[in-house]
Amino acid sequence: MRHVISAFRGFAGGRLAAFAWALLAMMVAGGEALAQGAAQGMVGAPQPWGMGLQASGGPIKDAISSFNSLVFWIIVVITIFVFLLLCYVVWKFRAEVNPNPSRTSHNTLLEVAWTVIPVLILVVIAIPSFRLIYYQDRAVDADLTINVQGRQWYWHYGYPDHGNFTFDSYPVQTADLQPGQIRNLDVDNPLVIPVGATVRILTTGQDVIHSFFVPSLGVQKYTIPGRTMETWLRADRAGTFYGQCNQICGVNHWFMPIVVRAVPPAEFQAWAEQAKTRFAEGLPPGPVPALAAAPATPTMNVAEARR
Repeated sequence: MRHVISAFRGFAGGRLAAFAWALLAMMVAGGEALAQGAAQGMVGAPQPWGMGLQASGGPIKDAISSFNSLVFWIIVVITIFVFLLLCYVVWKFRAEVNPNPSRTSHNTLLEVAWTVIPVLILVVIAIPSFRLIYYQDRAVDADLTINVQGRQWYWHYGYPDHGNFTFDSYPVQTADLQPGQIRNLDVDNPLVIPVGATVRILTTGQDVIHSFFVPSLGVQKYTIPGRTMETWLRADRAGTFYGQCNQICGVNHWFMPIVVRAVPPAEFQAWAEQAKTRFAEGLPPGPVPALAAAPATPTMNVAEARR
């Protein structure tokens, strides 16, 4: 029996040690990823053992985080109040103390209170909520415009303010990942924006409804065929911000990652000049709704041929 107990302890200790080493390895890996992201600028992406919202990369996400905190603490206060009230009722009106229950069915003061107080709480929530909705709606004095088109199953971007060049953005296959790239989130051609610029985003869909969603920048807008919808974003710091289509748009819905890379204005201008040449022969063959003037003779896109 003693040998059995010793063996069990050894087995349990080995499993516990293995779990501890695995946990330590995950924490070290997460720390290395964060350190690498800090060296390359901010990285807006899910983190191991992450809790709460992603870190903010711009003013829209700042406003969303502030509103989220407001609603969270309101819920905390309500939850604590209801819990304490329930404990009080259980203690005060238990059968041992009240063998004959009260027959009271109405209390005007209580009925007014539990009607007025929730209304006031909703008003407190509604005012910043509507303010946030209108803040996210449209860009004021935008510095540049980018066309975003959702397609099955990749993204198509256009820069009408910088020569009207367009390109497709496909996810990097797992076998082709380079060191530092994130599986199922990195793409071959990211969306590049200048730091500090107010970017107007015009979205549309080519086939079905998709959703342009970048959590760390606080932007989400559907891409609907036949409709042009507007939103905006701004990155206050250099970095790489990851997102995905969060609208169930088909069998490869999960395979539509978004990468927004924010770079200094001078670096963006240099990239835009190179992009005009780089993507000159990659114009899409399909129709693009009236977001920007399309070329007279479109040519076959290499990325389209990969489908």
